[in-house]
Amino acid sequence: MYQDDFLNLKLQERLEQNALRVLEYRQLEIDFCSNDYLGIARQHVNHIHAQAKIGSGGSRLLSGNYPEVEALEKAIATFHKTEAALIFNSGYDANVGLLSAVPQKGDTIIYDFLCHASLRDGIKLSPADAFAFLHNDLNDLERRLKHAKGNTFVVVESVYSMDGDIAPLHEILSVCRSFNAHLIVDEAHATGVLGERGEGLVQSFGLEDLVFARVHTFGKACGCHGAVVVGSNILKSFLVNFARSFIYSTSLPPVSIAAISFSYQTFPEMREERKQLNKLIHHFQQAQFPFQQLPSVTPIQVVIIEGNNRVKAVANYLQSHQLDVRPILWPTVPKGKERLRIVFHSYNQLKEVDLLIQLLQEIGAKMSLPKV
Repeated sequence: MYQDDFLNLKLQERLEQNALRVLEYRQLEIDFCSNDYLGIARQHVNHIHAQAKIGSGGSRLLSGNYPEVEALEKAIATFHKTEAALIFNSGYDANVGLLSAVPQKGDTIIYDFLCHASLRDGIKLSPADAFAFLHNDLNDLERRLKHAKGNTFVVVESVYSMDGDIAPLHEILSVCRSFNAHLIVDEAHATGVLGERGEGLVQSFGLEDLVFARVHTFGKACGCHGAVVVGSNILKSFLVNFARSFIYSTSLPPVSIAAISFSYQTFPEMREERKQLNKLIHHFQQAQFPFQQLPSVTPIQVVIIEGNNRVKAVANYLQSHQLDVRPILWPTVPKGKERLRIVFHSYNQLKEVDLLIQLLQEIGAKMSLPKV
């Protein structure tokens, strides 16, 4: 066996902090954890597997391009009311490819402090200067923009994955336009959920012509895998030439493209499912707990319970009652902001949410948690 004990030092630190990540499979009865907001991932579409090849054969620029993926990109571009779309293998690949390729040396990237790790990693790979602004803080955004140089890119999410709140896009766009900055919006947690047809926050506001680039991922409400960057024909051509995560990856196989196509045919018509989601969200937001609950009108609901030990204890209590609720620990979130990240789905029932509320109230009373 290879002697790699030197890796244990940092693993031991995580263990002592009660923050060691491990892979687990828990088959709990009630799902309050997955990002399958509309239940599409639960559907069995056996005919897709019978009809589609399981491999693409290479990268898109070599042997991995084929009619089905090009047709899907055109359909997605039409749905999102834009000129072009380029499919990537994951949301991580899309964000890293977009942000590492487009901003150049001498340019400036200004990003929301709570942006996802994939956005941050793409920014780190860019030669542009980069600065964070306080979460959803328009004054701090404007302060940063006043000192920006070159082409300036502002990066936000429409729905933030750890807080469940929404970016004030109208106001952010107004500030961006005042400084001639290009806005990039990650719509990962809005796709399929926000808008009359699940088109995302930007489109639901009619702002698609004012946004430089949008990233829609397929691993949340779409129930499959992959992602797409939508924007102009020029942007697509640029990414095909310079986005390394696109150029040097074997393309998604036809079986995956068939699944994405099925999802895009399905989720726009799931109005009743979105209505059920909103009903559950409103009901949960009305509940009273002995600890802090963040305001959110999205499926991501957050209860703050300070400390890795305490939040894990609450999660274990809920899991013992067959509720699949997971704790989010430091260092994933800042110390003192450890939390339960509760996710609602169209297939959750009101009685299940009531049970969740009841158990949270019970464990809160037992732990004598002070109300924040």
